[in-house]
Amino acid sequence: MTESESVVYRVVPKCACSTIGQIMFYSDHGEFFDGDIHDSKDRMHKWSQEDSQPLIEANAQGHKSYAFTCVRNPYTRVLSSFFDKICGIQRNGRRYRGNMVPQLVQKYGIEVGGDDGKQEFDQIASFRRFLLFVRDTIRFRRPMDPDIHWSAMSGHVSTFIVNGGRYDKIVYTETFNDGMQEVLDAIQTPHKVDLTNIPRFNESEGHGPKRLHPVEDYFDDLSKHLIWEIYKRDFQLFKYDFENPANKFPIAEIDLDEVHAKLGD
Repeated sequence: MTESESVVYRVVPKCACSTIGQIMFYSDHGEFFDGDIHDSKDRMHKWSQEDSQPLIEANAQGHKSYAFTCVRNPYTRVLSSFFDKICGIQRNGRRYRGNMVPQLVQKYGIEVGGDDGKQEFDQIASFRRFLLFVRDTIRFRRPMDPDIHWSAMSGHVSTFIVNGGRYDKIVYTETFNDGMQEVLDAIQTPHKVDLTNIPRFNESEGHGPKRLHPVEDYFDDLSKHLIWEIYKRDFQLFKYDFENPANKFPIAEIDLDEVHAKLGD
C-alpha cells in the first residue's frame, strides 16, 4: 500500500510486481526507489513490515482505497520461474534458495546450464522435469513446500479476499499499460504517473539463460496435463487459454464477482 494510502496492491510474484511497486513508490514520492523495490524498508507499506500490518488491514477491510492485483498466463509464468529461479544466478551471486538447485539436478535430472547458467543444455527436457518437481511441491509438499514464484496465482489472490479485502481491478501482465492506466485513472496520487515513460523494472531479467524456443514447444501432452493439474483454477478464473500455450492473451474478461465468490471460501 502506498504511504498516502492512495491504493492497495496484492503482490503476485512473476506478474510485473517490481514495475507495479516502483509505480506506486513514484506516485507517492515523485522518484523511483533506488534498487529493487522488494528491498525497500520504508516510504511504502508492506505486509512484511510489522508497523504496516494494522494500517493495511484496516484499509483493506474497510475498502478505504482502490485495491488491485495483477495476473499472468500460467504457461509463461512457470517458464519465467524456471529460467529466472532455477537456471539463473540471483542478485547475491548465488543460486536461488541455496541447495535447492543441486537437489533438483540430482533428484530430477534437471540441467541448468552449468555453474554460471551460461552453458548450453536441453531447455525443453529440463523444463519438463522441473514441471514434475513443481507438481510434487504443490500436490505433495515434497521435496519442499511450493515456492511463491510457481505456486498458483489464485492462492496469492485469495488471501486478500479471505481476510476481508475486495478487488476493484485485476490487471493482465499481457496488456499491462491498459490495465495499469485504469488503476491510475481511478485513484488520486500525490505525483502524476505517465505510464509511457515508466521503465520496466524486470528485476529477474538477465539472471538466467535466454529462452531459445517458442512457449508452446516446452509443453507436450504430459506437460499440459501437469499444468492443468497445478493451475486449473488460474486458467478458469483469469480466463487464459489452456488449449493453446502459444496464445498468451486471455480469451475472456475476468468476472470479479466470480473471483470473489470462488476464492473467498
